[in-house]
Amino acid sequence: MTSDSIVPGDSADPFRNEPTSRDEAPQFVLPLVVRIERDAPPARTDALETAARAVLTILSDERAVGDGEWAQVMTDWQDARIRKVVRRARGAEWRRAEALPGITVTGKSAEVRVFPPVPLDGWPKDLARLQVSGTDLDDPEPPTDADLTAPVIWLNPDLDMSAGKTMAQTGHGAQLAWWELSDEDRTAWRQAGFPLSVRTAAPARWAELTSSGLPLVRDAGFTEIAPGSATVVTEHPALRRRG
Repeated sequence: MTSDSIVPGDSADPFRNEPTSRDEAPQFVLPLVVRIERDAPPARTDALETAARAVLTILSDERAVGDGEWAQVMTDWQDARIRKVVRRARGAEWRRAEALPGITVTGKSAEVRVFPPVPLDGWPKDLARLQVSGTDLDDPEPPTDADLTAPVIWLNPDLDMSAGKTMAQTGHGAQLAWWELSDEDRTAWRQAGFPLSVRTAAPARWAELTSSGLPLVRDAGFTEIAPGSATVVTEHPALRRRG
């Protein structure tokens, strides 16, 4: 599932049909692959949370910063539109994906592998052949209440998105929060293992969140939902205190 988010500080409207400043740069996409075996699919909420942690993991990996081997492509990706694509794999497909350079992040039931960004038209064949559709997942049990002492990625209660689309959105939300944190708060979050939860906000709470100044993702509307739709708000305790 492809997703493209608004970027804080952009002077150009990313939802206009005409090109923006970010469209002038070479376009890259961050691939995420979720493992969905026929007989043991992951729980939906766990997959959403694991995808968000996967994005944070690659953003903070030593190979993605400084002089790391992925640093240039990570910079190029973040200088253009912030695109993420979620695909699914099982069996031999998953084993081939794991053989490619990347990082596998494991949740309670979910496994998500994140890869360094690739050009829009330059996917490795073992990733390009994976399906985008078929990422619909369910929660066997209702999620427990969110731990408000840790970051929470809140979902818009008025949107109906597939699990793959929502995984991309939670990744966007985690990334926007990461950008806004101080170095000290980033280090603390990373050392704690990136604890977070993903929950659907109550309608009244969602209205508060979207006007709170916390990181807010608006989708470009390429798939499933209308352009400009607010999809997630990330409530990190450090950003809440700052507000």
